[in-house]
Amino acid sequence: MFRVEPHHRGRSPYLVPKQKPEIRWTMETSSPVTASPTISNDGLILGGSHANKVFALDRDGKLAWTFATGDLVWSTPAIAALGTVYVGSDDDNLYALDGKTGKLIWKYRVGNCSQTVGIGPEATRCDVDAGPTIGPDGTIYTGGDAIYAIQPNGTLRWRFTTGGHVASAPAVGDDGTVYAGSQDNSVYAVAPDGRRQWEFRARDDVESSPAIEEDGTVYVGSDDNRLYALNPQGQLLWAFTTGDDVRSSPAIGRDGTVYIGSFDGLLYAIRRDGTLLWAFRTGDRIFSSALVDAAGTILVGSQDDRLYAIEPDGKLRWSVELGGDVDSSPTLGPDGSIYVGTDDGKLYALRAP
Repeated sequence: MFRVEPHHRGRSPYLVPKQKPEIRWTMETSSPVTASPTISNDGLILGGSHANKVFALDRDGKLAWTFATGDLVWSTPAIAALGTVYVGSDDDNLYALDGKTGKLIWKYRVGNCSQTVGIGPEATRCDVDAGPTIGPDGTIYTGGDAIYAIQPNGTLRWRFTTGGHVASAPAVGDDGTVYAGSQDNSVYAVAPDGRRQWEFRARDDVESSPAIEEDGTVYVGSDDNRLYALNPQGQLLWAFTTGDDVRSSPAIGRDGTVYIGSFDGLLYAIRRDGTLLWAFRTGDRIFSSALVDAAGTILVGSQDDRLYAIEPDGKLRWSVELGGDVDSSPTLGPDGSIYVGTDDGKLYALRAP
C-alpha cells in the first residue's frame, strides 16, 4: 500500500542498487502517473494513471489487465492479504478489484457530491485520492469529504466528518487509532470506533499523510511549510520549518531519522529532536515521498525529472533522468528493481546492469 504498511513509515525490506540503474522497460499510459506502484505476491506491478485507468503489469512490463474508472486515479493501489486490490478515483468511488483479473468486486461511493468529475470545489470535495490504507483487521481507510472506514465487503463501518477535503492517506497506529490530515488545516486522530480523539491545527492545508514512529510520535507535513511532530495525545513536540509547502509524506528510518521533501526542492533529514541532520538539494519541487531501504539509503523523486538515491549521510549515490516530473513515490522490488511513475505518462522499471 502507500508508504508500504499502515504506519506509513516508508521502509522497504529490500536494497537500493549500488550502481546507477538503467531503464529496463516503460509502460505508456498517455497521462501523468502520480500514484505509487505496488507489487503483489504474484509479482504483478499495479499502478494508476490520470488516463482514468488502473493497470497491472508482469515483471517484464507486459500488460496483465486494466480497469477503467470515471476520472483521474491519484490513489495508490493497496493489496489485501488474499489479493483483493483497493483503489480510489476522482469519480468519488473506492473500488475493490480481483487482483488476478482486474474484475470489479464492489465499489463504494464516498459522499454525496452533486458533481462527481471535473475540477472545482464541488467536483473535488468527494474525490477518493487518499490511500487507501488497509488496517490489520482488513478495514480499508480512505478520504474524500470525510475520513472513511470501509469493511472488506464494501459496507460502511464509520464516517468521520472533517471541515475540508481529505487527500491525506490515513495511517493506523498499533491501537487502531486512525490519523489523517484535511484541507481544513487540521490533523485528526480517530478512535477505532470512529469517535474523535483529538485534533491538531496547523496553519494551512494538511495534504501530507501522517507517519507513526514506534513510540507513537506522529509526523506530518503541511502547506504552512512545516513538518510537525506530535505526541500520541496530539500535543506539539516540535515543528521544523522548510522553505515551501510540505505535501510529501514523511519516511522514518530505522534509527528514527525523519526524511521529508518540500516544494523548496530540498530533501531534509531531521533528527528525533527536530534538529537538522542534513539537507539534499534537487533541481525542483519535491512532491514524491521518500522510501528508505533496508540499509538506510533513501530513494526520492523530484520535479526536475530525476529519481535520486541518497546515502544515509546525505551524499548522492546516483540519479537517473526520466521523461517528466517524478511526483510518484518509488517502489523497490525484492530483486532491487525500482518502479516509479512520471508526468510524461509512463511507468518506469529500472534495474542495475
